[in-house]
Amino acid sequence: MQVNETASVGLGLRQAHYQAVIDRAPSVGWFEVHSENYFNPGGPNHYFLQRVRDHYPLSLHGVGLSVGSTDPLDMEYLASLKQLIEQYEPFLVSDHVSWSRHNGEYFPDLYPLPFTAGVIEHLVSRIQQVQEYLGRALILENVSSYVTFTGSEMTEWDFLNEVTARSGCQLLLDVNNVAVNSCNHGFGAEDFIAGIRAGSVAEIHLSGATHKMINQQPFIIDSHDAEVADGVWALYRQATERFGVLPSLIEWDSQMPDLQVLLDQAAIAAQIQGGCVHAG
Repeated sequence: MQVNETASVGLGLRQAHYQAVIDRAPSVGWFEVHSENYFNPGGPNHYFLQRVRDHYPLSLHGVGLSVGSTDPLDMEYLASLKQLIEQYEPFLVSDHVSWSRHNGEYFPDLYPLPFTAGVIEHLVSRIQQVQEYLGRALILENVSSYVTFTGSEMTEWDFLNEVTARSGCQLLLDVNNVAVNSCNHGFGAEDFIAGIRAGSVAEIHLSGATHKMINQQPFIIDSHDAEVADGVWALYRQATERFGVLPSLIEWDSQMPDLQVLLDQAAIAAQIQGGCVHAG
C-alpha cells in the first residue's frame, strides 16, 4: 500500500481496534502508537503492530521522555525508544514539551513548564542531547494545562517558537490543547495559531475534550474521549491555512467507540485538508 503520509490523516492505534484495523484495512494514511506500550519485546502488542506496519506508515508518540525534567535523561528509556525506532522505522517520532519525572520517580501526567528564558536554555540542551542520541529530529507537542506560573516571562507560543528555533526540533501542534488552554487561561486560541512560527510545525493532533463549569466559569479537560468540537475544527482550518497540509491525527484514548467513529472524524479532517489544497 503506497500512502503519502505527509498529506494525510492518521488514527491513534489502540488495542480495542487491533483486529478491526486488520480485518477492515481502512483507508487512512497512517497509524500512531504510544511508544512505551511497545518497549517490551514480543507478545501480542508487537504481533498486531507488525501486521499494521506491513501496510501503513507508523508514528511513535511518547509520553515518558520528560524532556523538561531536571533529572538526568533516562538513558534506559532512550535505548528502548531507539530500538523501537530501528525495528519499525516510523516516519515521525514525537513526545511533549513537559516533565513527568522527579528524583527518579515517574508521574502519570504531562506537567507544564514556566515560560522563561532559563527553561528554554534547559530544554534546548536536553532536546539536542536526545536528537543526537536518536540520530533524528524530535517533534514535541504543546500540552494541555490547568495552572499557570507567576514566573512566566512570555506567551506559550513565543516560548515554543524559541524552543523549536534554537533546538532544531519541530512542533506537534495539538489544536485541542490550544483550545483547552485558551479557555482555562484566558487567551485567544486564534492568537496562538497565528503566533506560531511558520515552518516549525510538522504534525497536528485533534481530539475531543470534557467541558465543565467550575465556580461558574467554563473549564475544559483534555480527556481524549469525545468527538472533535466545532471550535477545534475551526482552529484546524486556521492551522491548515497557515501551515499547509500536514500529517494530522485523530486521538481517542478512553471510552473507545467503534472504529467507524474515528474514521468519520478522519474524514472531516481530510475534507478540511482537501479544501485547503483546492484553495491553494
